[in-house]
Amino acid sequence: MSEKIHRADDEWRDLLSPEQFNVTRCAGTEPAFTGEYWDNHENGTYECVCCGADLFNSDTKFDSGTGWPSFWESVDEESIEERVDKSLFRSRTEILCARCEAHLGHVFPDGPPPTGRRYCMNSAALNFRPDTA
Repeated sequence: MSEKIHRADDEWRDLLSPEQFNVTRCAGTEPAFTGEYWDNHENGTYECVCCGADLFNSDTKFDSGTGWPSFWESVDEESIEERVDKSLFRSRTEILCARCEAHLGHVFPDGPPPTGRRYCMNSAALNFRPDTA
């Protein structure tokens, strides 16, 4: 992983759309079935919209029926960080970009094999880089 990226909120606001800023810097959530990538079936890599770090590969994407892009595994263990999120009167596991600490979504224990995990991400927190081959 590259060096950590730290920016002031004003800098992030200049670089991101209002929705991207709300999701990644304020831990917001886009409405289900509205994001750009929930139904994307192309081959490629999903990267952080804030810093460009590789996060998920299309090979691990699956249709969870939730309306958000879902993956059963990240590109590697160092690309993401997990934090306890006790908002909304319950405890969940928040997923952040390890490089810039952008909020990406949450992970749940109801995904498919081989991990049994469902990384439920916001499209607004991702860019998609299609495979060129």
